[in-house]
Amino acid sequence: MSPELVLTSLALFALAGLCEIGGGYLVWLWLREGQSVLLGALGGMILFIYGVVPTLQPAPFGRVYAAYGGVFVVLSLLWGALVGRAIPDRFDLFGGLLCLAGVAVIIYWPRP
Repeated sequence: MSPELVLTSLALFALAGLCEIGGGYLVWLWLREGQSVLLGALGGMILFIYGVVPTLQPAPFGRVYAAYGGVFVVLSLLWGALVGRAIPDRFDLFGGLLCLAGVAVIIYWPRP
C-alpha cells in the first residue's frame, strides 16, 4: 500500500471515528442529559455519515470494520479524556496501543 493510500486510510478511520463518537455523544446528550431534540437529530445525521465514510476505504468490508474497532477504542479514550475529562490510565494506554497494533496488522500488513 502506498504511503498516500495509508494516509488516506488513516484519515478515513479518524473521520469515521469522530462521526460515530460525536454523533453518539449528541444522541447521548439528548436522551441522557435532557438536551434539545435537535441535538439528537444532528447526532443521527452524523451517525448516518459515519455509515458512509467506511465505504471509502480500499479494503474489504470485514477487514475495514474489524480494524475500525481498534481505532474506535483509541478515539473513545481520547474523547473521554478531552470531553469527559476522564484521563486514561496506563492500562487504557497499553490496551489502546495493542488495538492500534492489531489495526496495523489487519489493514496495512503486506499480503501476497
